[in-house]
Amino acid sequence: MMSQESLVTGQNTVKSKKSVKTRVQQFGTALSGMIMPNISAIIAWGLITALFMVPGGWFPNAHIAELINPMLHYLLPLLIGYVGGRMVYDERGAVLGAIATTGVIVGAKVPMFLGAMIMGPLGGWCIKKFDQLFLDKIRAGFEMIYKNFSAGIIGIILAIIGQSIINPLVVSGSNLAAKGVSWIISVHLLPLANIFIEPAKVLFLNNAVGNGILVPLGIQQAGQLGKSMLFLLESNPGPGLGILLAFCLYGKGSSKSSAPGAVIIHFLGGVHEIYFPYILMKPILIIPAILAGVSGTFTFQLLGAGLKAAASPGSIIAILLMTPKGSYIANLAGVLVATVVSFVLSAIILKRDKSLGGDLEEKQAQVEQMKAESKGITNNNADFSRSGKINKIIFACDAGMGSSAMGASLLRDKLKKEGITDISVTNTAIRDLKPEPNLLVVTQKELADRAIAQTPDAMHISVGNFMSSSRYDEIAAMLKQETKENKPSGADKNTAGTTSLLDEIDFDRVQKIYFVSGKNNIGSTTMAVSLFNDELAKTHQKFVAARKALDEVVDSADELLITTKPVAEQLGSQISKAQVIVVDDLLKSKELKELVLYLNGKDV
Repeated sequence: MMSQESLVTGQNTVKSKKSVKTRVQQFGTALSGMIMPNISAIIAWGLITALFMVPGGWFPNAHIAELINPMLHYLLPLLIGYVGGRMVYDERGAVLGAIATTGVIVGAKVPMFLGAMIMGPLGGWCIKKFDQLFLDKIRAGFEMIYKNFSAGIIGIILAIIGQSIINPLVVSGSNLAAKGVSWIISVHLLPLANIFIEPAKVLFLNNAVGNGILVPLGIQQAGQLGKSMLFLLESNPGPGLGILLAFCLYGKGSSKSSAPGAVIIHFLGGVHEIYFPYILMKPILIIPAILAGVSGTFTFQLLGAGLKAAASPGSIIAILLMTPKGSYIANLAGVLVATVVSFVLSAIILKRDKSLGGDLEEKQAQVEQMKAESKGITNNNADFSRSGKINKIIFACDAGMGSSAMGASLLRDKLKKEGITDISVTNTAIRDLKPEPNLLVVTQKELADRAIAQTPDAMHISVGNFMSSSRYDEIAAMLKQETKENKPSGADKNTAGTTSLLDEIDFDRVQKIYFVSGKNNIGSTTMAVSLFNDELAKTHQKFVAARKALDEVVDSADELLITTKPVAEQLGSQISKAQVIVVDDLLKSKELKELVLYLNGKDV
């Protein structure tokens, strides 16, 4: 018999296998994680620069323009250092991160964003390790003295190290990077950067590349020149827009019907993740995306485009707001060229492709499953042991905004229509996930292993696309079922009837119960197992159900297999000894309710 503990152990084995891409994602997330919470401050600085800079602003004002340099050289680095320290060790680490960052700021002639990214986490790490060594040895009553003086002393030491060592190194590195970027621009090689940027975006490294690398370099360049083209490399909506427009005209099935809505979300909302599944469904479309990115960046460079600050999210609205006076034509031209190139090439591919069809979600699930299997992950929808009713749902993505916020909104509306209003549905960045009781985490399949690592005891459901997932219907069905009374009414008992499928089961032989899933119903099967075990756990009994993939089924006389009709048809003659219960819906089956009652020793 497979125990619940063995299920958890198996999932922990999966978690331990981190691919190179996952490690790159984590490193990139650590960098972008210090930038993303401060995007609003960066935008504030960009707007002040665009509006009131003397000269060059729309409404030049020398008095207000005095805010520009202090914000650039002090406020933004300190905020980055503060957030970097907090990522490592909560508020105590945040304070040390800010103190340590002060050291690299003093005397620097360049904005110390890189220095803040080093000193912030370093400050948090130092105080965390110090507390681990000494905090539990402090006598009662002296905790406050210890905390204040230890943080102050370590902060002073780190500030001095930052001023004496890190500052000169970062200044030299920043100057070298600036010269490198200037050289790339001077020899017209910057467009080649999109060869790496576009595939990285589709693999959900967009925030790592954009906010972790390009934004800090762009801010430094904008501080010197008044604008930077680097802000446009990742945020250019043109490549994705062209692909989505091609699907609007030449796509098939749900990929065509969903594309118009995706165009609005991508181009106006700035949620680039919306077009990633379309490329994953047809990987050759990465070529139009790359060539469109290269063409757009070449146009930006040719016409002298640039933004005052980061355009986040990467919508055309944000780009226009961050565009300095005199650069509108150049910026719009680059977006237009990228869109045209992407559309033409994608249209050619889609028109010539005779095999494209079917459901976008189905194709997307197949692609993601193959990716997961190549990494050694056989179940991206792992349901970890939990007890009690789900009372909170969190949508988690790399940045914690954009696509996850829209996914949370879609599920919130769906639950409201079902009359479920007592469950909190929010969104956050994966790095901010914290273990909570009765928690359901919804994330993209590419990021599922990182979400599981953050909250191993939560229930996890992964989707291919936050904006259009059939899994939301399954989640709503599960939650609606959980809101019903724990004990079946007398009417439920009496309606079991004499024609129940359970009459054909020899329970004296049953030692193990498995819910069998196919490729396209892993999520619903996982939820069904969870609900089934929750009901069984209300009384003491020997059974704990588990999920099995179709290709893992063993024909054994002591196993009871529960599955749906499509999966049962695939089993076919593979099963001769095992006993099988076939139902229409794993989440709404009368037979499964009867089975729970039977196993708990009640009449059915």
